Formats: sequence, C-alpha cells, structure tokens
Amino acid sequence: MRTVRESVLDVLRARGITTVFGNPGSTELPMLKRFPEDFRYVLGLQEAVVVGMADGFALASRTTSLVNLHTGPGTGNAMGAILNARANRTPMVVTAGQQVRAMLTMEALLSNPQATLLPQPAVKWAYEPPRPADVPAALARAVQIAETPPHGPVFLSLPMDDFDAELTEAQDLAVRAAAARRITHAAAPDAGAVAALADRICGARSAVLVVGDDVDASGAWDAVLALAERTGLPVWAAPVSARVSFPRSHPQFRGELTPAIGPLGAQLAGHDLVVVIGAPVFRYYPYIPGAHLPEGTGLVLLTRDAEEAAKAPVGDAVVADLALTVRALADRLPAGGGSTPAPHGQVRFPEAAEGVMPPLAALTAIAQGAPENTLWVNESPSNVPQFHEATRISSPDSYLFSAGGGLGFGAAAAVGAQLGAPGRPVVCVIGDGSIHYAVQALWTAAAYRVPVTFVVLSNAKYAILQWFAQLEHAQGAPGLDIPGLDITAVAEGYGVRTHRAHGAGELTKLVRDSASRQDGPVLIDVPVTTELPSL
Repeated sequence: MRTVRESVLDVLRARGITTVFGNPGSTELPMLKRFPEDFRYVLGLQEAVVVGMADGFALASRTTSLVNLHTGPGTGNAMGAILNARANRTPMVVTAGQQVRAMLTMEALLSNPQATLLPQPAVKWAYEPPRPADVPAALARAVQIAETPPHGPVFLSLPMDDFDAELTEAQDLAVRAAAARRITHAAAPDAGAVAALADRICGARSAVLVVGDDVDASGAWDAVLALAERTGLPVWAAPVSARVSFPRSHPQFRGELTPAIGPLGAQLAGHDLVVVIGAPVFRYYPYIPGAHLPEGTGLVLLTRDAEEAAKAPVGDAVVADLALTVRALADRLPAGGGSTPAPHGQVRFPEAAEGVMPPLAALTAIAQGAPENTLWVNESPSNVPQFHEATRISSPDSYLFSAGGGLGFGAAAAVGAQLGAPGRPVVCVIGDGSIHYAVQALWTAAAYRVPVTFVVLSNAKYAILQWFAQLEHAQGAPGLDIPGLDITAVAEGYGVRTHRAHGAGELTKLVRDSASRQDGPVLIDVPVTTELPSL
C-alpha cells in the first residue's frame, strides 16, 4: 500500500515540479518528512518572501512553482505576495498545512477554520480535500488550474494527518492517470473577427499598437514584432508594464503609456484605431478623469483572458491565443507602412556633486556593466522611466516587475528568478524602501549561494509616495522619509558581500565584476538624488 505522501511526490514529479519554496511549521512537517533527494527545498525566512521567490522562479523558468506555507498565520503573512502573483499571472500552487482532522471541529490551536476563504480572491481556486485519499488528485487538479490561461496561483489546505494515510491500488492508479494528463491551451481566433480587424486597420487613417505583459508571457513576442514591422505601425507599451513585450530600442517603439485616464487618452490623440495586444485596458492609477480615448477613436483588445475583455471600459475584444491571433492578423494585412525614424540616442546625465548620482546616471552605469543576456528585476517605482531609458531591453524573457502595485516583489523574485534561470545573470534594481519589504530574501541568496546582483538605489525616502502626495495634494503626510537605513550592514548580517558606489565608473565595474563572477550574491548600495516622475 502506498501513502498519500508517496502519491503526492509522484504527482509533482510527473508535472516536473521538484523545487519547493517554503517556511515550514509544525503542520507542514508531515508533508516534508523523508524529503526525497530528487527534490530541492528552498527556505525563506518569512512567508511573503517565500511566495515572492516562487513567483520569480515560475516567471523566469516558464514552469509552475510550488509553495509550502504554515496553516492560517503563514498564509496571512503571504497574502500580499499572493496578490502580486495573481496580478503577475504566475502559475503557482500554494499549499498550507492544516490541523489534524480529528481536531478541526473544535478548532484546536493552528486550525484554519475557513481555510479556503482566507486566500480569496487572490487565488483562482481554493480547496481542502474532503478525504486523505483526495489529496493527490486535488494537487493534480490544482496544477492544471494554475496552468490554464490566464495563469495564476491556486491554494490547497492539507490536513497534517493525511500524508501517512494509505491509498488503495485503484486510488493510486487514478491519481497517476490524473497527473499524466496534458491539456493544450491554444484557442484559435474566429476567422471573421480577424478579417474584420484587418479591414479596420487597413481603413484606419492612423492605427497604433499597444503591447502588454502577456505578449512576453505567452510567447507572442516574435509574432507581434513581425506584425509591427509588416504594418509599420507605431508601438506603445501598456501602462505599468510588468514585462517588456517589444524591443525598447526598436525605431517603431514610442514609450510607455501613462497610467491615468485623461493623460493616456491625450497620448493617443491623432490615432483613430488602437489595437491592444495582451494587456488590460488599462492599468490606471492615479485617478485623473478624462476621456478613455480621443473622440472618434476605436479600440480592439486581443487577449487570452475573457475576464480582462469583459472589464475593459471601452472597445471590442477578441479572446483567443495571442500568437495565433497576431499571426492570422498579419497574414491578412498588406506589407507596407511608412518609414520610421531611427532610434533616439541614449541620454547621458552628468554626475551630481558630492558623488551622489541622478537616477538615470546610476542606471546607465548599471546597464553598461550588465551582460547582454541579463535578466532584469526592477522594484524602484520612482525610477521606472529612467530604468527603461538606460537599459533599452530588446529581447524576450528579460524583465520582471510586479503588476500588482505592492512592494516586496523585487528582492525575493530576483532570488527565485536566478534559481529558475541559472544560466543567466540576474540584476535586481531596487529602492532602499522597497528592499526592506522582503529583506529576508538576502539570507536565502547567501545561504544557497544564489548569484544575484542587488543594486539598491538609496535616497532615504519613499520617493514614489512623495510624488503621489504632490499629485493628490497631500503634502505634509507623515512616514515618507526613511532616514538612518544602512542596507550594507543589514546585508552583511545575512552573509551577503556588499559595496557602496559613489561614481558611475566604479558602479559599472562593480556590476560587471559581480555578474561575471556568479559565485554568490552581491549587494551594491548607490546613493542617488530624487527625481519624481511626471505625467
């Protein structure tokens, strides 16, 4: 007779999921005992960091990640990171231990009395199997749901006494069959809808493309690039992009749209048709009222996500596989389009006095030191425009940013991304405020010798909040300055090698040396001036 634990491990093996990110508690130990040698356990010191690492791992490796949390308290600690994973469309299975079944009715210590309600609505599915024998099948179903577009996290509550229960031969065979199932998600677009959109593009006076995160996530990068070059249409990035989905050095690229209703609508002035590919319409914040689109402008959204299509405030939509849809559309369009301007040269800002660099100067120095195949992780919200100006990322699978708006993603995701893509250098650009939301990730990086280069842009404040304070006429709000931080001392306490850079040349060399050595994490602290974004 085989146990539930043995069957669970076989389900995970069948799905290629052999890395577990966790922070164990007493209710999780029965699942983890006699941990097999072909699995890898990655320990995080706090549950939000654990989920953040699993988020970066799944995105970088294009696989489904597995998280093991400690019953209700651990799930509660992780909720912000689970919300980020949902916004990032990350395929992730989150498991949490549960009290033994015999003590659930009395709600004994460490019981999670309404376990499936706690993580909602941040997960696609939440379930507690009714019998021990149902645990392996529930896990197989959870993986399928996480991997169904739109991808996202799912949650399983697993009573701790289930894992030593025995399965009958029939139950074990049924689980093996469930784990072996493969589902292909590639819905072809309606031919009539594609033909109608092609006619609209051909008849438009000035059409424009807007690309979003799912272009990169779904593997539609090459198809979108081919469509843009075939038509000669200008290309914008959707606002608050969490991935780069079009070469930022391409002459047809125009920049990133502003995440506010009125200003974004004004940016699209002069275009009578907007074709949005793989993005919500749109991520707006802050609230600045106005017209969503210029008068007389139409919009068509191409998406894999029916919910995303339904909630768009304007425009039509085609729900289907992105790559198939874009290729079908390109086949119906004539080649042509006007000439496009040459890409603009990279801006160089001089260093400020006293060795404190402006953000663009620092980011340019970082970009010059980073290898060409760098996987970038960014969590410096006030410096996103300068980051993209400096890096000009122009290849797929090369940029991760949180789509959820909450801090705590960057440091943890960078560790997970390096584990998920071990053949690539990972450079994490992060603010001195942001890093403290997941600072425990530094310990994991050091303990597992994960060769991430952390570059902390330090301005001793929550600069993005100071910008919002100006915009929302909330000047004088407390808690926006964070003096007295010494991230190098904290990092050294976790076992990470550190440096502090004051000049562009020194910073470039430090990044180059760290990325090339690949023998463990390095943190570089960079004092920078504050430059607030503008709408």
